[in-house]
Amino acid sequence: MPKYYEDKEEDNRACAGIREDFKTCLLQHDCVVKEGKMPSECLKEGHCKALQTSFFECKRSMLDTRSRFRGRKGY
Repeated sequence: MPKYYEDKEEDNRACAGIREDFKTCLLQHDCVVKEGKMPSECLKEGHCKALQTSFFECKRSMLDTRSRFRGRKGY
């Protein structure tokens, strides 16, 4: 589930919950924190792959014309 904080601005963009979780997963991963690599390098290595796929599916569902009836994927 997305992590919401009281003092944080509300993000009304599409796929905001998945975006938030994906960002925190990357920035708090050992690849970035301990090894000092860039988040893009850690993505290429395959870290946070499930959230990356979910974020992609959510963004892709915005372009899908059938989503008018089904709604966007994600949270």
